[in-house]
Amino acid sequence: MAKILMKGNEAIGEAAIRAGCLNYFAYPITPQTEVAEYMAKRMPEVNGVFVQGESEVAVGYMIFGAAACGERVMTTSSSPGVSLMSEAISYIAGARCPAVFVNIMRGGPGLGGILPSQGDYFQSTKGGGHGDYRLLVMAPDGVQEIVEMVMMAFPLAEKYRNPVMIVGDGLIGQMMEPVEFPDNLTVKPSNKDAWATNGMDTRGSKEKNIVKSLYLDPEELNNHNLTLKAQYERMKKEEIRFEAYNTDGDYKVLIVSYGTMSRVCKTAIDNMKAKGIETGMIRPKTLFPYPLQAVHDAAAKQSCKAVISIEMSMGQMVEDVERAVLGQKPVSWYGQCGGNVPSPEEVEEQVMALINK
Repeated sequence: MAKILMKGNEAIGEAAIRAGCLNYFAYPITPQTEVAEYMAKRMPEVNGVFVQGESEVAVGYMIFGAAACGERVMTTSSSPGVSLMSEAISYIAGARCPAVFVNIMRGGPGLGGILPSQGDYFQSTKGGGHGDYRLLVMAPDGVQEIVEMVMMAFPLAEKYRNPVMIVGDGLIGQMMEPVEFPDNLTVKPSNKDAWATNGMDTRGSKEKNIVKSLYLDPEELNNHNLTLKAQYERMKKEEIRFEAYNTDGDYKVLIVSYGTMSRVCKTAIDNMKAKGIETGMIRPKTLFPYPLQAVHDAAAKQSCKAVISIEMSMGQMVEDVERAVLGQKPVSWYGQCGGNVPSPEEVEEQVMALINK
């Protein structure tokens, strides 16, 4: 299969189309606006629909409407835009509708800046909206992987009847890399007739399908939340994804990092290895469900002296790293915000400080 040189944002759009998504609603916000520009051109070519909403709030409910009909639907946005969609995301999760959200993260809080960040970890993994809901959250490390994750996201959303969110920092949206679109990731939509509001005549049924998130009876609402919780527990059993890098041998420090930052860490690990200094890394590909056991086991290795979470945030993932390590080794954090990406040399400096501590 021939590879195509594409910008990350454009590759996101093409991956969605090839995954069978013909419904895309969005509102422009840097650094992901090129997705909408690409979809404005491509959607008419594939008989798809693109509507630019008047705000991200409106877009969230456009997504809800299409998802309730069982259609494959996606939006892309960036940090504060996702905040404005959070109420709709809660409704979509509560109504058990499949939908795909892509967040190309920028700096915050507030308006912050337009440069890359990983400051939305809490937003994506700990809720964002109201109620006891969770999203299946995936974190790519480059353009090829975000292509694959976008294509995987639609059948995963349908499998669990739950929103899937893909979080990538602004670099992933703006960089250009050679990509391919694997045919094996093109999966036909699952049976939606059992639940979607796609019309009684359409599905040849005399039974109404009702999509809702309102349950006024306390027992009914509790049972509904238990059903949702069972789906999240199933995700924890079946959907954990991670990469273990240089963890086969002995190492004194374990790095935990994700997204673009993990690529910087790989360079630092390779540089240190050339000097005879072994460092391992666990890269979560899913932020929820989180690879707790993988981090725990890597930290438990006898040679490992310390664990460090390296992020483009003020230390959001470090809480899950600590939860995984369970106090067996000291856990520290290093990161930067505002758009500055720590260099391999800075990562090496942090690791050496832990080794020499």
